Amino acid sequence: MHLLDLASTEERLLGRCLRRQAEKVPERDFIVWDTEHFSYGRVNELANASARGFQTLGVRPGDTVALLMETCPDWVWATLGLNKLGAIWVPTNVDYKGAWLRESLEDSGAKLLVADAALLPRVAEAGVRSFEQILVRGDAPDADLGASLAPIEQLTALPGSEPDDGDLSYSDTAAILWTSGTTGRAKGVMQSHNAWIRAAVIGAENAGLREGEIIYNCLPMYQSASWVANIYRALVCGVPCAIDPRFSAGNFWDRTRHYGATMVFTLGAMHMFLWNAPEREDDAQNPVRVAGMVPMPEDLIPRFKERFGIDEIHQGYGQSEVMALLSRRPGRSYKPNSLGEATDGIEVRLLDDDDLEVAAGEVGEFCVRPLAPYTVFNGYWRNPEATLQAWRNLWYHTGDLGRADEDGELFFVDRKADFIRYKGRNISSFAVEAAVSGHPSVLQCAVHGVTSEELESEAELKACIVLRPGEEVSAERIARFVNDNAPYFFVPRYIEFFEELPQTPTGRVQKYRLRERGVSPQTWDARKRGFEIRR
Repeated sequence: MHLLDLASTEERLLGRCLRRQAEKVPERDFIVWDTEHFSYGRVNELANASARGFQTLGVRPGDTVALLMETCPDWVWATLGLNKLGAIWVPTNVDYKGAWLRESLEDSGAKLLVADAALLPRVAEAGVRSFEQILVRGDAPDADLGASLAPIEQLTALPGSEPDDGDLSYSDTAAILWTSGTTGRAKGVMQSHNAWIRAAVIGAENAGLREGEIIYNCLPMYQSASWVANIYRALVCGVPCAIDPRFSAGNFWDRTRHYGATMVFTLGAMHMFLWNAPEREDDAQNPVRVAGMVPMPEDLIPRFKERFGIDEIHQGYGQSEVMALLSRRPGRSYKPNSLGEATDGIEVRLLDDDDLEVAAGEVGEFCVRPLAPYTVFNGYWRNPEATLQAWRNLWYHTGDLGRADEDGELFFVDRKADFIRYKGRNISSFAVEAAVSGHPSVLQCAVHGVTSEELESEAELKACIVLRPGEEVSAERIARFVNDNAPYFFVPRYIEFFEELPQTPTGRVQKYRLRERGVSPQTWDARKRGFEIRR
């Protein structure tokens, strides 16, 4: 492989990494999209053209540009072109609609949007009027967006020379990715060039990436993982990355065969869907050598490897604020369910509520301190209060709980905030409650998780609802209302109506009692009722 020389901080710029690989291996594939191949040299040309195109549209260093697109190759040269200019890209979840979509786009501070044509009616319906210009991928719809529209092809229509990046720094924010809003409104995580590159290099080293590797990405490109575990990992090592629009359990292995992919990465229940699929005689006849599958039950790892013919399955732990936080180092043995140890460049401790270190075996919050500059996030976008709250006593507080054994190995215990992890997403119960409570018949709502049948560490959503006096509405109508007005993954699988919810003397809902009740005979089950979620 062609791992870049990144010893100098001047080389730790994403745009410069692309330039260096274009100089070293110009004809080698970087991005593969079904039958289309884009070499490092060609992607660099497209990124330079994009930089020129964005500059012509008035984008300057430090400006933000919002993106609302399904996974596609245009993401790669558009974002790298922006980074070559010193600008910042801000992706938005393509499943958002209504208030969630409006808040994400408006909070980006961007005046320019790059979007799929199919998603623009949703932008119009959300009432977004903050953009001056929109670059459209596909045929522009007939919708009132209050902005001038142009085809995305305009971005790369004219060649551009290599931008002058002499004034850029490895500390500059390259992208802002939104959190899942686990404790309320989503926060924008400012990620520097160096934070991305550090995590990509660590991931490549821990996975044992070698010459001839082909990485496969089917994660949405508004998520950090698609970049740090796949696209940027390929970039710093000079290997190809094949991308597909989305994950499909039914054809996942066929797509790895199509691309000859040797390295894959899945999140949440994705790999559980692969495991639960009917066995085929050719399950092990695929090219995958190494997989990152997070999290996977420890007892399943050897069986999964045998069934699908995979040499290594890696585990780890991270978040948008600290990518590549904990990992199992290659060549070392770890206890079952261990997350391993802190990665290079950071110190990790488990602290109590007074920020004192807990003893071995006791539960504490994972807290992080950088040992080198710009190894963790640059703070929360336009939210200094949240940044200060997260950084206390010189430690960044992750909001996740863990424990360490006597040998120093670290284990995940639970989430400190009240949120639900579902299909690889951290979903705020507060946000789902707001979506359900938007129905005019709902007086009160509390949302909690019910352990998933596929994966113990994940949960299905249950909404516990009190209706307004005199109101009558079915659970199915509530579910359809949420589906029509919020992201599809906010739709509860379970809904139950109550006369009143258990509360503390101060009026706070006692969710632990609702969790203890779980699924009762009175609970409506969307899956069993055949409710169809519309995406």
